[in-house]
Amino acid sequence: MNKLIPFLKNSTFYFLVIFTGTFLQVYWAMGYLSDKLSSSCLDCSFALDTLFISLFSAIFLSLIFMLISKIKNLYLKLIPEFFLLTFWWFFIDYSDFVERESSWSTYLFNEEINETLNHSFFPILIMSVIVIFIINYRSILKRNETS
Repeated sequence: MNKLIPFLKNSTFYFLVIFTGTFLQVYWAMGYLSDKLSSSCLDCSFALDTLFISLFSAIFLSLIFMLISKIKNLYLKLIPEFFLLTFWWFFIDYSDFVERESSWSTYLFNEEINETLNHSFFPILIMSVIVIFIINYRSILKRNETS
């Protein structure tokens, strides 16, 4: 019981931070597609799609980040978290772009990647640094206090 409460606290914290970060990042990067129809669901709104993918991402990534949090070395924690988060968010942005823009047009795969990168590079970079910093804030503080 003593270990269950801190685990639930940490996992809830990770969930909330990742959910909020994912929702904000997708809206920041791909918000210009919010008025366009989805090719897979003509009645689905961008906000609802973003909400569901943020929910799924938060569950999935918080479980993985809980496993990564067991690593004691701060740098070995930050690097996989950062790359996992950035690749995951890029995949979400790419999927949104394909679903709401390129499926209605004649984009090549390279053009889809380039367009997604053009719109999502800075939002992904900035939001991933913020999310990783918030999640690891206590570890970073402890490291700075001991050095």
